[in-house]
Amino acid sequence: MDRGTPSQLPASSIKYHHSYFTPAEVEIMSEKQRGKMTVTQEDKIRQNACGFIDAIGSRIGFPRRTIATGQSLYHRFHLFFPRKDFNFHDVALAALYVSTKMHDTLKKPRELLASSYAIRFPDLLSKSKSPFGEVDIDTVDPQLVEHDRQRLLAVERLILETICFNFTSRMPFSYVIKMGRALGASKQLTKLAWRLAIDSHRTFIPIEYPPHTVALGSIYVAAILGSFEQPEGEERQENLKLAGSLGQRGDWEQQFQAHLEDLEAIAHVMVDLLIQRAQTTANTSPATPSSPSPHPSPRNAYLSSIQSNPTNPYNTDQLIRLKIAMRESDHDPRPRESWQDPDSASAVGREVIGRNEGTVRFLFEPPGFAGRS
Repeated sequence: MDRGTPSQLPASSIKYHHSYFTPAEVEIMSEKQRGKMTVTQEDKIRQNACGFIDAIGSRIGFPRRTIATGQSLYHRFHLFFPRKDFNFHDVALAALYVSTKMHDTLKKPRELLASSYAIRFPDLLSKSKSPFGEVDIDTVDPQLVEHDRQRLLAVERLILETICFNFTSRMPFSYVIKMGRALGASKQLTKLAWRLAIDSHRTFIPIEYPPHTVALGSIYVAAILGSFEQPEGEERQENLKLAGSLGQRGDWEQQFQAHLEDLEAIAHVMVDLLIQRAQTTANTSPATPSSPSPHPSPRNAYLSSIQSNPTNPYNTDQLIRLKIAMRESDHDPRPRESWQDPDSASAVGREVIGRNEGTVRFLFEPPGFAGRS
């Protein structure tokens, strides 16, 4: 037997961690994992998963950074794994579990499952003896709990591989405060920008742009929303001045290490999210989670967080007019450098994730990357 033939040697590959992907890469990878789903169906599942993570995190009392990172991990997971192969509840729980480790807010899988059962199966609350309105997991079928726990841990392993076991996580929230002060933004505008930065984690924005760009983009969108078709007044003038300043090239690009084209791209994604929310709220029916029925289904109660949000006091028509106005002054998209070498095994590297064939080395940074993640 020829022991040196390549077919008999164990496969070996390298997987590099990419903190961010270009919008083009995200689109290509998403389309591959979307399968036969439409873009609308995919987006609905993604928003439901983000609402589910938010509901569990809020119920347990996690800080916003843990919830936001969990949502970003969920998005990243489905750049590598097909949506049809996984229930979004399982992936969302596993993403939140990994996030608790990253931010040192660790909870045991059983605790996460108990909170998720209270949201998914509210009828279990009636059997609970807990004075805090929590599901007593000891009253749930032990086989079901163990099965769900094993699935959570299995998906956790896959998520860890998608981030190459890199637990570094940077949030945009502190940048919102610091940049708001540097730009002289009002407290009300900064609060709106903070909320928009939170909402940005329901999209691919945090895995496409670094946190300081996300923060500045949130301030830009807040300034636009605070000035477009708003009543005349000193506050509107201040917002209009800030939106105009960030809407054209200037010293701020060097000061904040950001690009005008990126802010415009972030603004369009955020306005699209607000339009979707406004349309979902307006076009309700008895079958939708935000149904005007006085007795909505408690099973879908957590989904209400997707529609009911204080940052969206705008109607659909107004937001569409804003979208058109933004298009009229847009610049061409900025060319983005990709750290994925098309001539290397990077394209194949995506396929080795989640498989037990051969040896995979996970590295924190792509080759030639000068900075730190």
